[in-house]
Amino acid sequence: MDYIEELENKSIYIIREAYQRFKHIALLWSIGKDSTTLVWLVRKSFLGEIPFPVIHIDTGFKFKEIYAFREEFVRKWKLKLLVSKNEPALAQGMGPEKGKFACCNALKTEALKATIREHNFKALLLAIRRDEHGLRAKERYYSPRDADFRWDYQHQPPELWNFYKSKIEEEEHFRIHPLLHWREIDIWRYIQREKIPVVSLYFAKDSKRYRSIGCAPCCNPIDSNADNIKKIIKELKETKIAERIGRAQDKEDTYTMQKLRSLGYM
Repeated sequence: MDYIEELENKSIYIIREAYQRFKHIALLWSIGKDSTTLVWLVRKSFLGEIPFPVIHIDTGFKFKEIYAFREEFVRKWKLKLLVSKNEPALAQGMGPEKGKFACCNALKTEALKATIREHNFKALLLAIRRDEHGLRAKERYYSPRDADFRWDYQHQPPELWNFYKSKIEEEEHFRIHPLLHWREIDIWRYIQREKIPVVSLYFAKDSKRYRSIGCAPCCNPIDSNADNIKKIIKELKETKIAERIGRAQDKEDTYTMQKLRSLGYM
């Protein structure tokens, strides 16, 4: 078994355990490279199908390529898609110009909370990685949230010898992170090996490409000539630039990001 297979096997184990332990579960799909890899792994875990809903948080400000990719692969993979959108906030003019904290909290966190309440989900699968952001390094594979969806990052449960906390109180839910042990370069090696489709924005055009994607007004491309996966992997071996350097909310201070995450942000 090679290194990538070990990563895959651990993720599949976590996915299957979560499905067995929680009756009401869903998968969060941002349609970025990590969450699309997670969709692929979940399909692999259940013989090509996903036996629970897939949630896309739609802020209304995503790249057109993301919407096109979503429509194509919802059909191809026969996903049970739930679109989570804070229509009242959008109707009142919420957007990036209101500030990163206000916008992300209203259009992402509050939209997700409403969907969790509406469908009574007790667990969500998310595609975050510890190497992606310093705050995410504090996470656990099974991360409990309280009745108000808050994350108590100062009192995370221990995880020893693959024993994960899953006892849940009536008003709690869990965030489950099957990709926590992966690195960015591992994701691309797996995408290459499995031939996983990803949004075209990741590949260089006119010497620019997006290394991390989200809402169009808040993402900037990097200088790059990596127009295929082999070149992306080579670039990652050599770069000293952080993965999320082009994401506006990551340029805010650490406290702001930690506050967002404590309130239920991804």
